[in-house]
Amino acid sequence: MSVAPDASPPFLRRMTEDDLPRVLAIERAAYEFPWSETIFRDCLKVGYPAWLYVDDGVVHGYVIMSVGAGEGHLLNLCVDPVSQGRGIGTVLLCTMIKMARILRLSRLFLEVRESNRHAQRLYRRHGFREVGRRRRYYPARGGREDALVMALALEKGRK
Repeated sequence: MSVAPDASPPFLRRMTEDDLPRVLAIERAAYEFPWSETIFRDCLKVGYPAWLYVDDGVVHGYVIMSVGAGEGHLLNLCVDPVSQGRGIGTVLLCTMIKMARILRLSRLFLEVRESNRHAQRLYRRHGFREVGRRRRYYPARGGREDALVMALALEKGRK
C-alpha cells in the first residue's frame, strides 16, 4: 500500500467554534435526534474538553467531556457514519480516559442508548460497567428510550 506524499497522518486537536459546521454535519448524519448548535457552543464556552479526530484535513469524529467535583462525564462521542469501523471511536474514548487520569478524576460516567449495542461493547472493552439506568432518557420514534448509565473507576495518580 502506498501513501500519497501530501497525505498527513491522523491526529487529534481541540474543537473550536469554527469547527461547528462540520461537527453538526456529523452529528446530524449519526443521530436521529442530534444536539443543537447551541449545546455545542455552550460546551465550548464553559471550557469542556472537546477534541476532534482529523485525518488528512477532514474531521471524522469528536468527543466532549464535562468535569466537576472530581469526576468526568462523557457527554458526546460521535464518529461520522461513513468513517465508523476504523477505530476512531476507540482513539477518542482512550483520549478522554487518559485526560481524566491526568486530571486525577476518580470516575468517568456516560449514558448510552439501550439499543446502541456497538457503543456498549466499546465502553465495556475499556472497563466501563453499567451502574444504573435512566428511564425514558432519550427521545425515540414513538416515545422515549432508556439510557444505560456506565462508569469507569479510575486509579488515583495513574496517568
